[in-house]
Amino acid sequence: MSHLALFHARLQVTITLALAALLLWGLVCALRGAVGRGYTAALWVVGLLIIAEGLLGLPLLLSSARPARLALHIVYGAVAAALLPGAIAYSRGRSGRWEALTYAAICLFLLGVAARAYQTGGAG
Repeated sequence: MSHLALFHARLQVTITLALAALLLWGLVCALRGAVGRGYTAALWVVGLLIIAEGLLGLPLLLSSARPARLALHIVYGAVAAALLPGAIAYSRGRSGRWEALTYAAICLFLLGVAARAYQTGGAG
C-alpha cells in the first residue's frame, strides 16, 4: 500500500473517532440546551478533515488504486464533504437544543457514511 493510500485510510479512522466524540459532545450540548463555540469549531475541523480526505483520494482515483465500488465511494465522499458545512451554514449561528440534536444526528449519520465508504473502498 502506498504512503498516500495508507494516509487516506488512517485519516478515515481519525475522522470516525472524531465523529464519535462529536456525537457524544452534541448530546451533552443538547442536554445543556446550547451549542458552544468550541463545539462549532470542532464541527468545522472535522468538516475540513473530511474535505482533506476527499482531496487525498483524488490522486488515488487517478492512479491504479481504485475503490471496489467506485461510484458509491465517490457518492459517500461527496455527501460527507457537504453535510457538516451545509448544516452549520443552515443553522446560521443558532445554538439551541434543536441545533445540538441536529448536529448529533448528522454525526451519527456520518459515522454510517464513513463505515460504508470504508466498505466500498475495498478495505472492509
